[in-house]
Amino acid sequence: MTLGGKHQFGSIEDTRVTFIEKGVDENRRDFLKKLLEHNGFEVLTEEVKKKSEEDPQLYTVAVTDMVFNPTIWVYQRKLKTFDGHKVTPAYWNQETNDTHPQYWKNRS
Repeated sequence: MTLGGKHQFGSIEDTRVTFIEKGVDENRRDFLKKLLEHNGFEVLTEEVKKKSEEDPQLYTVAVTDMVFNPTIWVYQRKLKTFDGHKVTPAYWNQETNDTHPQYWKNRS
């Protein structure tokens, strides 16, 4: 689940939440949890039920703020990295640690 415009919400246990990403691995879960907690959000995670024992364990990451939309916060540059820079879409997607995007560097 990458950044998309749709605001997804539901429940984890008895708490209403906004879903950030579903079906993520442990590394992605930890990254999102630390980043969102650093920005002042209460983060809840839940294990996704495995279909078989061989399947990897996946997780759902959510926040208790019902109006939070990760797409809006990332593209409006409202989230901060651990060193105080603004979170970019590439940083959010863990494609780079560079938080200074220049359009002229976006060549394939």
